[in-house]
Amino acid sequence: MKKIVIFIIWCSFYSVIAQQKTYCNPINIDYGYTPFDVFSKQGKHRATADPVIVNFRNKYFLFSTNQEGYWWSNDMLNWKFVYRKFLRDNKYTHDLNAPAVWAMKDTLYVYGSTWQSDFPIWKSTNPTVDDWQIALDTLKVGAWDPAFHYDEDKNKLYLYWGSSNVWPILGTEINTKTMQSEGYTVPIVRLFPEDHGWERFGEYNDNVFLQPFIEGAWMTKHNGKYYMQYGAPATEFSGYSDGVYVSKDPLDRFEYQSHNPFSYKPGGFARGAGHGATFQDNYENYWHVSTIFISTKNNFERRIGIWPAGFDKDDVMYCNTAYGDYPTLLPEFAKGKDFTKGLFANWMLLNYQKPVQVSSTLGGFHANYAVDEDIKTYWSAISGNKGEWYQTDLGEVSTVNAIQINYADQDAEFKGKTLGKFHQYKIYGSNDGKNWRVIVDKSKNNTDVPHDYIELENPVKARYLKLENLHMSTGKFALSGFRIFGKGAGNKPEKVENFIALRSSPEKYGERRSIWFKWQQNQLADGYVIYWGKSLDKLYGSIMVYGKNEYFFTGADRTDAYYFQIEAFNANGTSEKSDIIYVK
Repeated sequence: MKKIVIFIIWCSFYSVIAQQKTYCNPINIDYGYTPFDVFSKQGKHRATADPVIVNFRNKYFLFSTNQEGYWWSNDMLNWKFVYRKFLRDNKYTHDLNAPAVWAMKDTLYVYGSTWQSDFPIWKSTNPTVDDWQIALDTLKVGAWDPAFHYDEDKNKLYLYWGSSNVWPILGTEINTKTMQSEGYTVPIVRLFPEDHGWERFGEYNDNVFLQPFIEGAWMTKHNGKYYMQYGAPATEFSGYSDGVYVSKDPLDRFEYQSHNPFSYKPGGFARGAGHGATFQDNYENYWHVSTIFISTKNNFERRIGIWPAGFDKDDVMYCNTAYGDYPTLLPEFAKGKDFTKGLFANWMLLNYQKPVQVSSTLGGFHANYAVDEDIKTYWSAISGNKGEWYQTDLGEVSTVNAIQINYADQDAEFKGKTLGKFHQYKIYGSNDGKNWRVIVDKSKNNTDVPHDYIELENPVKARYLKLENLHMSTGKFALSGFRIFGKGAGNKPEKVENFIALRSSPEKYGERRSIWFKWQQNQLADGYVIYWGKSLDKLYGSIMVYGKNEYFFTGADRTDAYYFQIEAFNANGTSEKSDIIYVK
């Protein structure tokens, strides 16, 4: 009897300390609500963008637009919010819009976007709490979408800035003693949409009524070279991406990297990977944090994603977004992995377009919108009351490893940052839809979890999963995605056949910035991932396509040849990749 009691106690203790190995985009932080009335006309909603993560003293510090504070984490999974207004005398409407954050020696610095050249630079040696002082009262340059880069090797500081569809990104050196520019400012990079298809304005890079925007500068130094990263063409599109120019001089002679955009995610549930920042984890691996768009209630309704990144053996900068909104290994469990191959945990989405049942439905916010893998659409119950529920049928008894709950904003009540809000719920599992057991119990949760992600300590077998609402932080019980991850019991898709690409030849008149793909529909496939690059060993780009057997790629560089490959996937796994095709 004693052994049984000890075993039960040990199991209980182990379940408390068990460490989660994965995360899932969009990252789960307590996003604030837009503070602007003009952006709330179609409903109040959460919003942030333009993220920066800096590794300072082996902790990750995350800043983003208009959050009245920032987050920090030891593991890139559990983020703690520090409430802090960096406004001075409540003079500015924006609180740290597109903030610049950088570490210099033993101090972390923060600066917010401004056109007025009188916003202070803040500093802290203890940023895990609200402990900040003004380092410089007035930066005379003034900068929108600023980015500071401290070159430790040279003990020099540089400032880059710009957000415009007319002007390029600019740069200047900052005196580390006075923290001011000496007045020498130079253009760094600008857009060339006539050559780079992905830089064209529009959801499909096809709108010509407005010039594209260049913004979101960020500098990374690697092997003696400077990598100037920039966002384009606009934040409200799936193709929002980051490109990179490279130079041996921090202020001159930058050249377009052949593999561009290096951060690109136009398909899947969480789309967009632009205006971001690159940082190293505590194991010296690189990651890229960037903006995910929703743009439903307003063009500036956005979230944050983190993707594995790095530099290959030829110093080519890359960012791997393949299955980037599926469970992904955290830094501690990514040690020794090949980041060029991605950090996907190989847990598949089990309930794409599968049958659902709900407690109620509000108007046209249909139940299937929570399983259609589109973050822009959502289901809503008629209330936010305890007892509203959402049920998904996996089609067969499957192995469930993880669950992501993406709440949508329907009739939200808040503007700006809110504290002390929380979600509470339970998730039940069943094999027959009649006999249910609790597999996740968040009835005691006291935190705001708008994109809650639960990795089960022990995988469970179930066909049906039911999410029961106990408490909403605000508004109706609404979901843009109730996503179940694991492995089904059926067959993987077969290798994709008849994969072809059509593009205008270099010798003939035509639109070479666009390429049309077609392939034979695979009856077992939920979707496909197209891999692309400009050399056989660098297929770093990826595009996720659901439900179709064609795709119109509008992100090509006009003069360059490409290599493409495709694989199919479903709830049971991924197919063998197709043969690589070469497109001039």
